[in-house]
Amino acid sequence: MQIKLSNPIQSDSIVDGEGIRTVVWTQGCVHRCPGCHNPETWSFEEGTIVSVEDVIKQIGSLKHQDGVTFSGGEPMSQVSAVTEIAKFCKKNGLNVWCYTGYTFEELWFISFEYEKLRECMKYIDILVDGRYNEEEKSLDLIFRGSRNQRIINMKASLKKGSPVLVGKYNKKNKQKKEKLFVYE
Repeated sequence: MQIKLSNPIQSDSIVDGEGIRTVVWTQGCVHRCPGCHNPETWSFEEGTIVSVEDVIKQIGSLKHQDGVTFSGGEPMSQVSAVTEIAKFCKKNGLNVWCYTGYTFEELWFISFEYEKLRECMKYIDILVDGRYNEEEKSLDLIFRGSRNQRIINMKASLKKGSPVLVGKYNKKNKQKKEKLFVYE
């Protein structure tokens, strides 16, 4: 099995989810959100084809990683490959985050017809869902770019059949503003 990547596997990320993470950058996106920070990942013709086995070996060789994040592009466009990599991650104690332009509700509905998607969803711990919306852009958000995007606990959501938000991430990032220097 193969996966098409937009960039090499990136280790030691601290911005693509909680903890120290390895990021798998998928190539190809149907959403093409205006203002997207990765428009170079949209084309399904570009990118590098890599075997899923090689991606798994690379992730397995990394040290001091808390988890793996799938981003892109649209990871759900390569759901079979993402499922196999996520399954490996979970077996090896890594948590799995996935950024998708689909909403949880869209994925939930599609998964009743597409068994592989349902399987994939079971291996994802945190889903960051929704298309990027430039009008709702905010620099005060944690791990997402626009207010419409949600950070979802997938295990609880799959059990409930509707999205269960992770409260600590879905609030505005309220930082106390302090004066660093006092000028007289």
